[in-house]
Amino acid sequence: MKRSSIGILFAVSATMAWAPIADASAIRRACLNSDRAAASRSLCNCIQDAADATLSRSEQRRGARFFADPQALQDLRQSSSFTSSRFWKNWKNFGVAAKNYCN
Repeated sequence: MKRSSIGILFAVSATMAWAPIADASAIRRACLNSDRAAASRSLCNCIQDAADATLSRSEQRRGARFFADPQALQDLRQSSSFTSSRFWKNWKNFGVAAKNYCN
């Protein structure tokens, strides 16, 4: 019993310790997995750096989905909700930063 409890505790601790690391590069992964010809490792790393400087982790996770579904981003842009408007403003700032920083 004691041995299995220690194993479970270790598994939970390891998962919690690695979760932020695994989540830290959502934009980079989405960029590399996109079908864009210009998506190189160095460019995607640069774009991730711009995301780290301008977006929260939750905004990065949300935004990473738009690499695969650009229409969803267009739909969000046209939304009238406060949350969507705030995200769109932050996403535009990220785009400007990435363009300036990565060119």
